[in-house]
Amino acid sequence: MKLLLQFALNMVAELYIWRYKPTIIAITGNVGKTSTKEAITAVLGSIKKVRSGKGNLNNEFGVPLTIIGDWANQYYETGNSFWFWLKVLIVSCWSLVVGQNYLEVLILEYGADRPGDIKKLADKFKPHIGVVTAVGEIPVHVEYFQDPDHLAKEKSKLVSILKPADYAILNHDDPAVYDMREKTRAKIMSYGFTAHFQDTNDNRTEESMNFDKETVKLSNFDIRLDSDDKPSGVGFKFHYGNNASFVPVVLHGVLGKSQALAAGAAAAIGIIYGMNLIQISQALADYKGPSGRLKILKGIKNSVIIDDTYNSSPAAMHLAFETLKSLPAKRKVAIIGDMLELGKYTIEAHQEMGTLAGGIADVLVTVGLRGKILAHAAENQMSTDSIFSFPTSNLAKIKIQELIQEGDLILVKGSQGMRMEKIVEEIMAEPERKKELLVRQGKKWLNN
Repeated sequence: MKLLLQFALNMVAELYIWRYKPTIIAITGNVGKTSTKEAITAVLGSIKKVRSGKGNLNNEFGVPLTIIGDWANQYYETGNSFWFWLKVLIVSCWSLVVGQNYLEVLILEYGADRPGDIKKLADKFKPHIGVVTAVGEIPVHVEYFQDPDHLAKEKSKLVSILKPADYAILNHDDPAVYDMREKTRAKIMSYGFTAHFQDTNDNRTEESMNFDKETVKLSNFDIRLDSDDKPSGVGFKFHYGNNASFVPVVLHGVLGKSQALAAGAAAAIGIIYGMNLIQISQALADYKGPSGRLKILKGIKNSVIIDDTYNSSPAAMHLAFETLKSLPAKRKVAIIGDMLELGKYTIEAHQEMGTLAGGIADVLVTVGLRGKILAHAAENQMSTDSIFSFPTSNLAKIKIQELIQEGDLILVKGSQGMRMEKIVEEIMAEPERKKELLVRQGKKWLNN
């Protein structure tokens, strides 16, 4: 039944592409896909009729579902209901027959849980622009690949399939991603905070670096604070080409350099479409960032929550801890769930993150069996009286309410299987807005 449904969805989606001929922008990477997708949507949505996949609709079911129509909300409410899929197929086939005012640009995520996933999606739904965000040294899903290099090779399939008239947009802050320029025939644009040189011992300052002409350079990243010294967003500058001009950008309600990098990818695509940096900066004012990705939320007891509960990997965890470290606070609380799907890197990665947590957090709460590895590593740098471990998020959430003090800065992060959003719901100041603010609020998740 599953294979039959997959065949039918793909066939209808391919008919939509054939009939309406939208431009396809495909995004892959181990971190930052959804933030990049939302940033591109904010930029291109200001000049084009676009559709982007919602949530994590990035597989053999989610991608064709997004192409066929805006079914995301119903999907998350009903899950794999037979009647839902029947309705999708009937309505989409009818729309093909009678015609519709279809969109101009599709902005899609291509996920890779196992070898061959990217190639399958790219072969069926060939992109005109391919964006690769980041791979990282120990990426998520690596347990299904021989090593991180093989996972990076899988991600590179997205740009290797591009034609000479197409564009590959590469994050040049990640060497594994930037190296993919050798694997594509497409025109290349890059974005990021750093430049790459033949001489790896180059000691020039950022100001003296000579970036490629087709690079969106980001600089002067900082975290914005409100009048109470609480984080409110991030700011940075865009540069493009060889001139010295720049445009300031402010993103509200989100944290982390990953958000600036998402905006950098969006800027590169905006430039391809003829937008200037001022137009791009103005369009990004509407960017709110996806739920569960370094989002700023109000917490109980006048606390501030950094909600990073969508998923986790060593690279994403490192970024979250660096964000926590950079912020002023009377007391910093890190609530960390297991990082899943790391295979043979599981122990090493949790030990490394535990050492990092011990040097940053005043209070550490771990959730899951692997979290005990992290907690043990943190004991070398913080008192055991400040470390608490629980097997599940449900068991942790009540105790965490008691641990929180007035004005705490609280980071909550873990892989999606750990359901760390349940903890955020317990300690957020506006739980009545949970469906609007938190990840995994559809019936399919809430019933689990």
